[in-house]
Amino acid sequence: MRATILIFAILISTFAKAQTSTVLDTIYANDTKNVALFFPEPIRQGITGSDNFVFTYNREKEQYFGLLQAKPGKESNLLVVNRNGSIFSYIVRYKKQLSKLNYFIPASKSIGNEKPIVTDSILAESSEERIDNRTFYYQKFCSYLLNRKQRTGRIKKRNEGIVLSVENIVFDKEELYFVIQIVNHSTLDYDLNFLNLSIETQQKGKRKSLQRLYQEPIYKYNLPSKIVEGQTVRFVYVLHKFSLSNDRRAILELNEKDGERNIEMKLSHRYINNPN
Repeated sequence: MRATILIFAILISTFAKAQTSTVLDTIYANDTKNVALFFPEPIRQGITGSDNFVFTYNREKEQYFGLLQAKPGKESNLLVVNRNGSIFSYIVRYKKQLSKLNYFIPASKSIGNEKPIVTDSILAESSEERIDNRTFYYQKFCSYLLNRKQRTGRIKKRNEGIVLSVENIVFDKEELYFVIQIVNHSTLDYDLNFLNLSIETQQKGKRKSLQRLYQEPIYKYNLPSKIVEGQTVRFVYVLHKFSLSNDRRAILELNEKDGERNIEMKLSHRYINNPN
């Protein structure tokens, strides 16, 4: 599941209260033709409010246009966020006969921006201190994943009361999100030294060997430094998307600081290549 209504609700809630009442334009569509919408910036996300309207766009590589189709039913709305954070909102209706198939939407039609634009020179100088737009998205999406019930299967390993499990692997845009859980069933606190993810490749030939390549997360959400006795912690690692061939696998390595309750978990290429 690549885009969700909940994520859009989270993103839009940051500025919705500040928006003034606006009369939205109406776009008509049907189920026999594609209605093309061209935006001033590449589309990052787009969603309709009803199942009888479908808005498709390239989720792998951001492009400037999306296609709208509709089935007979009640009117709904279309919400689109461009790469620069500009937001566009329209009423969408089904119409059997269409008089317009292409909409070239100017930047002036934006109803706002998910991130307020700083115009004051003093605030602009301190803009580096603010969380950038991408990091903000990672935060909200990771938070959403921790509240989901979806699981990728039972990928679990334990050592002396410490249980490491991968609850979910989710693909979104250009990233893989690993939802990880650690449970401390022991009577001692667990001080986390590191949790690394690497790709392991078996070298072919007479002298077979294993080579590991560490994968640096681009974002870590809620990663703890300590798991106290009886505690369960859940967090998310965000990595650039990757896939594995049959002779490669991912290795998740949990290491205890000043201790020996270490865990090494092997993740098959099947899990990495088939995320949720």
